[in-house]
Amino acid sequence: MQIYPIKFDPILKEKPWGGSKLNTLLHKKASDQPIGESWEISGLQGDETLVNNGRYRDRTLSSLIAQFGQELLGEKNYKRFGNEFPLLIKFLDAQSNLSVQVHPDDTMAKALHNAKGKTEMWYVVDHEKDAEIIVGLDKTIHSTRVLADITKQNVYDVFNVEQVCKGDVYFIPAGEVHAIGAGVLAAEIQQTSDITYRVYDWDRVDAQGQKRALHIPQSIAATKQTHNTAKKKYANSGNGSTEVVSCPYFTTNVLAVNSTLERQYDTLDSFVILMCVEGEATITVHDQQEKIEMGTSILLPAQALQATFTSSKARFLEVYINSSM
Repeated sequence: MQIYPIKFDPILKEKPWGGSKLNTLLHKKASDQPIGESWEISGLQGDETLVNNGRYRDRTLSSLIAQFGQELLGEKNYKRFGNEFPLLIKFLDAQSNLSVQVHPDDTMAKALHNAKGKTEMWYVVDHEKDAEIIVGLDKTIHSTRVLADITKQNVYDVFNVEQVCKGDVYFIPAGEVHAIGAGVLAAEIQQTSDITYRVYDWDRVDAQGQKRALHIPQSIAATKQTHNTAKKKYANSGNGSTEVVSCPYFTTNVLAVNSTLERQYDTLDSFVILMCVEGEATITVHDQQEKIEMGTSILLPAQALQATFTSSKARFLEVYINSSM
């Protein structure tokens, strides 16, 4: 396999809660419609991203895995996931509140959908004043039966609501109720799954006056983490890497680059994803260079054993799978 920083054409998704920041701040080629999600790297059937640079231009991610297997994913990852890419990488722009929702774990998703569950994390790229998120139930709530009776009048009493700051990281395991609030621009890293159970959708209606479906019985059955502390504390590094999330599905570091930084990946046995969430940088891998700017995501094959970053100021999410967990 030729080793270089692989870039993809994102898939842009219209959402009733979406806005324009994916275009204006992250330079996506979006339409005038409200765009809520940019799927940066996806192997999900029906929504596969295409390579837009280098030797593998116009190839799907799945076709690369089918040809190169462990050279791309890593030996243990390939044994574990086969030809399925295990992560889905997104940017989200919430002009209005996302639905309050919950995702099933692997066991429930397998039984009901023959699919994977959805554990995820958010990194707050930008936000408007007083922007909030919902993570878990309020500490006074001790029964998931309350999810059957959410209204405009009680929604802020039932859920734990937190104001966000730029750079905040939230880890959302499968089974935790959550929602990104209006004014938040976030990077999202998740298992490859598109299963969502909606608990409450703010009484929104479409152009035909119809509300989106809710999934109350499934939501009650799926909710496991009622009062989990989702926010992850970390210290910013001046020129280096800081681990912020580590779970069996992915490990994410915040990588700050303020000059030249070399990263060694020879012991990972995993692909590496880099999401630029601030500034811009040049990345050199096997003498192949790519410029990456805020809003750009790249994939380094598992055979990329080292990368050099050069920037006066940039920040990345550095994502891989720790196969020892």
